[in-house]
Amino acid sequence: MDETPLISVVVVNWNGISFLPGCLGSLEKQTWKNLEFIIVDNGSTDGSTELIRAWTERIPKAQPLFLKRNTGFCEGNNLGIAKTRGEWIALLNNDAIAEPDWIERLVSHGDAANKIGMLGSKILFVDPANVIDKVSHLIYWDGQNRGRGTMEIDAGQYDKDEEILWPDACAALYHRRLFEETGGFDESFFAFGDDADLGMRARLLGWTAWYVPQAVVHHLHSATAGVYSPLKVMLVERNRLLLALKNFSLPLLLANPYWSIRRVLWHVYAASKGQGASGQLVASQGWVRTLGIMIWAHLSAMKNLPSALKNRRKIQRTKRLSNREVQALLRRFQIDLRQLTLRD
Repeated sequence: MDETPLISVVVVNWNGISFLPGCLGSLEKQTWKNLEFIIVDNGSTDGSTELIRAWTERIPKAQPLFLKRNTGFCEGNNLGIAKTRGEWIALLNNDAIAEPDWIERLVSHGDAANKIGMLGSKILFVDPANVIDKVSHLIYWDGQNRGRGTMEIDAGQYDKDEEILWPDACAALYHRRLFEETGGFDESFFAFGDDADLGMRARLLGWTAWYVPQAVVHHLHSATAGVYSPLKVMLVERNRLLLALKNFSLPLLLANPYWSIRRVLWHVYAASKGQGASGQLVASQGWVRTLGIMIWAHLSAMKNLPSALKNRRKIQRTKRLSNREVQALLRRFQIDLRQLTLRD
């Protein structure tokens, strides 16, 4: 592909001074040279702003966007994307380090004419370096989603270029038109599950996603929020409810309580055995506080119900996939319940 298109890169930061140098340093080394950088700071208080200001003054076509408060991943990215000029927009977490050919590999697989507008990376942990963080996403029938390949040893089992459900926005490339058609990230999500919601809405509009295993990124994983912080757990559970409410057909919504109860029962079993994410959550928070977090998530979802219903009406009115096609898509990329609940 001709290296003339301008590619925009957006990084959202919040108090990430300890890992920003690795992230920004990896962007300097990219083999795709026609790049612009928008570094969004969400009101950091740890000295990040000084580091970002110095970096953007030194790097051509780089500009900072300093926000007064922590707007979250969603609004931060939306504000950053609004300042971009590129046809393709790459998102990279502040706690991620990209290999030098990361952007070049992703762009080579993009095809907006055929609506391949989401490109996903192979995301590995920084330590241990041979363990997979995720290589795209899978989904359960109640809207909960999880990274594909999470915690597996990288032994080449995901080295095939292939269609995926959607990429993880920790390290992904999107076509500008996809953001224009979907309206970008839903800012009511704040963080977590936001890329799933964006991906689902893009899918409903006929966009497809592609996995590029040669595009490798190393991720610290939840370095900003904490792996089992109550806020993160609440947002994950709340946002899967909002995703389903907005994007699922009426038959899928009516079946949602059944699938959710099945998932919760498996989580309780996993927690009782000390297995999976629920086992780790109960070990760190206790049963009573874990129950409180779930109640918090559902109350927060109810608070967001009016805006979610408003968005649902628009999404369901403009979607280009039939209910049968959506169900076939979810079936194709569904996650096994045991894998979802028993694997950390």
